Amino acid sequence: MISVVIPALNEAARLPSLLRALRAESVACETVVVDGGSEDGTAEAARLAGATLVLSAPRGRGQQMAAGAAAARGSALLFLHADTTFPSGGLLALDALLRTRPEVVGGNYRLAFDGEDGFSRWLAGFYAAIRALGFWYGDSGIFVRRAAYDALGGVRPIAVMEDYDLVRRMKRAGPTACLAEPPLVTSSRRFEGRRPPEILLGWARIHVLYWLGASPERLALLYDSERRRGATRSGS
Repeated sequence: MISVVIPALNEAARLPSLLRALRAESVACETVVVDGGSEDGTAEAARLAGATLVLSAPRGRGQQMAAGAAAARGSALLFLHADTTFPSGGLLALDALLRTRPEVVGGNYRLAFDGEDGFSRWLAGFYAAIRALGFWYGDSGIFVRRAAYDALGGVRPIAVMEDYDLVRRMKRAGPTACLAEPPLVTSSRRFEGRRPPEILLGWARIHVLYWLGASPERLALLYDSERRRGATRSGS
């Protein structure tokens, strides 16, 4: 069984469609939604949409992922963002990969963005290029075998870069794979109001500081400030 862990915060409008898509899959799975203190009824929306288990955890994707994984019962874990558009056959493809390639520790899906602008289309190619260099993140659907996850010590409940931290440890543990078909589609909303050069510069800045040993709390403040500037510009 595959356990799908979905950290969520104020996602009552988007989460039900993801859960319905997962329920339609022909592979045995459980869905574990971990609410980080939503104010819009996310937890109730998850229950009504048929989530197997709905939990509460302190706000922060790392803490929510760790809590969901601790409660999950499957032999493999798949971490999804709540605004993911999950493709038909996505779990079937993952199940087939895990069955036919026992050497694979985990991996992710090829990622596309739902925005209709040129930058969103360019981002799909950019993500594919940096994936080849070993950079991939939670929005692309990180999956990992349960035994490997436990041996790695699980998700570290840090303020930011929790996904990349897990990916780095997975890569050291053994081979990883990227599921090219079908791809996941994620929301472009976090880029609204932000200029492409600023987005790329911010991405590079956070990674450099991470490699230099900056604390996750400092990185989280930097990340949040950049997103707030974009939101302010978008609303102005």
